[in-house]
Amino acid sequence: RNTFTQYYGSRELDASLLLIPRVGFLPPEDPRVIGTVDAIAADLGERGFVRRYDTEDPEGPVVDGLPGGEGAFLACSFWLADALHLTGRTDEARALFERLAGLANDVGLLAEEYDEEAGCQLGNFPQAFSHIALVNTAFTLFGTEEAG
Repeated sequence: RNTFTQYYGSRELDASLLLIPRVGFLPPEDPRVIGTVDAIAADLGERGFVRRYDTEDPEGPVVDGLPGGEGAFLACSFWLADALHLTGRTDEARALFERLAGLANDVGLLAEEYDEEAGCQLGNFPQAFSHIALVNTAFTLFGTEEAG
C-alpha cells in the first residue's frame, strides 16, 4: 500500500502515523510518507475528520477495550492538516484548519471528538489534546508568516 501501518505486519492504519513528518522520522517528500497521508485521509477520514483507527474489523472485533462507533478525533484531524501542509498541500491544509477551528464553541473550547453527522462535539470536554493540536497546527501553518 506504500504506507506505514499500525504495527509491523499489519495492514491497518493509525492516525498517529500522520506525525511521521512532523517529528522528523522521515522527510515529508518521502513517497511512504505521502502514501501514508493519502491512505489515512482516504481510509480513516471523511471530509477532513479523521478517526484514530478503524474500530470495525470485518474479521472480528477490534480489541482495544472500547466500544465501536466513536466520532472523529479532533487532534488527529489537526494532524492531517499538518501533514497536508508538510507534504506541499498548503491550500488544503489551511482550508481544513479553518474548518476545524470553526468547530470551537462560543468561548473557543473543543471536545475530544466530533460527530459530523450530528453536528456536535463528543467525548471529554474541554480536551487539552485537541487544543494543543490546534495550536501546533496554527504554528505550522501560520507561525513563520510576517505579522501584518
